[in-house]
Amino acid sequence: MSSGNTCSGFNHGMQMVANYGSISAQFGPKDDQECLKHLRVTNPCDDKDRIESDKGGLLKDSYRWILDHVDFKQWQDDPESRLLWIKGDPGKGKTMLLCGIINELSALTIGNTTTISFFFCQAAEPRINSATAVLRGLLYLILDKQPALTPHIRKEYDKAGKDLFEGVNAWHALSRIFTDILKDPLLQSTYLIIDGLDECTHDLPLLLDLVSENSSVNPNVKWIVSSRNWTDIEESLDKADQKVRLCLELNENSISEAVIIYIHYKVQILAELKNFDAELLEAVRCHLLSNALGTFLWVALVCEELKKGKARNAYKLLNAFPAGLDPLYERMIEHIQDSEDAEDANLCRSILAVVTIVYRPITLEELPALVEIPDHVSKKDQHLTDLIVDCGSFLSLRGRTVSLIHQSAADFLLRDASNKKFSVFPQGVKAKHQEIFFSVFTDHIRDTSTRYLQYQTSWISN
Repeated sequence: MSSGNTCSGFNHGMQMVANYGSISAQFGPKDDQECLKHLRVTNPCDDKDRIESDKGGLLKDSYRWILDHVDFKQWQDDPESRLLWIKGDPGKGKTMLLCGIINELSALTIGNTTTISFFFCQAAEPRINSATAVLRGLLYLILDKQPALTPHIRKEYDKAGKDLFEGVNAWHALSRIFTDILKDPLLQSTYLIIDGLDECTHDLPLLLDLVSENSSVNPNVKWIVSSRNWTDIEESLDKADQKVRLCLELNENSISEAVIIYIHYKVQILAELKNFDAELLEAVRCHLLSNALGTFLWVALVCEELKKGKARNAYKLLNAFPAGLDPLYERMIEHIQDSEDAEDANLCRSILAVVTIVYRPITLEELPALVEIPDHVSKKDQHLTDLIVDCGSFLSLRGRTVSLIHQSAADFLLRDASNKKFSVFPQGVKAKHQEIFFSVFTDHIRDTSTRYLQYQTSWISN
């Protein structure tokens, strides 16, 4: 599927065209290139590509329902409806829904001057979990498509350089520039889309105030934001004029139909991969249809567990998957704890604890330094990968990077930190932070001492 959304740029500077993040570049004056380069903290087009890939691809039939929804059409067609807030519980498909909306808006704007600027917040990714990062991402795509607005940022960038985008004052400088751009009569028709407000873990109140205060500043600008059903988000966005609210829980039929389509799609792929016969395929499909409760993530997690198991055990596995995200997470923890190998179970709990509380995803190389792995357990990549697999579907391994499968998994593990039955933090979260600190500190001292002794030995020898 191709996208009409373009990341096209400075007609006298850098020009880029994005097809789902695939970018070609034509280079112009160095100053414009440097400004755009330093502004960019991420390419939202690439983030969108990665998210869609991680979730198994974007299924068009699972999101098209929203295009005919009365609230979406009001936002799209009514000039006075400037802000659309899509809210829903974890696992309801908000992110993929916004990916689909971006695609559809892109297709509608092919050949005209409309800009689609978007940003995907993810709590576990330090590059994209702050209010400042959101502004940098939105500005990056706006300036790339509408070069006439470049002076708004260049007049400050030429004085400060890349420091303009970093440090404690970055938000204040960028929000001022962003607001000036929204008020500029040269700003052409623009869609601003922010997914996952609840995953903006740094300065969310500042971002919410900016959205509510600026969503009706320019009639050429329309906003879409998504988040969980958080009271503080609702209170902030309620200040905005000319807004439309679309609650996924109030559209149960549409969501259920979309999940049904998703189930048929996932089961067919699973059946081909595991060579299910017709009877087993139907049994899996029926179980998913009966227990999904309108949650895409639940379906994805169950299919992932079935993919890792043997086809002959599929019937038995199905009965181990209760309906609902939290019950499923509890079952996954119980499965780890019920392992015949107590040492492996403890290792899995330690890995889950570390991945849950670190401030960024970690790599396979970093894992042994953060988790106390016994000397007799191999630290080769394959064995570390096997440990990740043993952690159930809580974790994903993308390349060499280990991260939690979804923010709801982190919420579950942290919420149940005091639950001795399921906890991966038997001594508490604070104790785990201290353990990680001392482990890393000790390794650092040991490495420094070793390098010093090697240097001294080499110096004496010479």
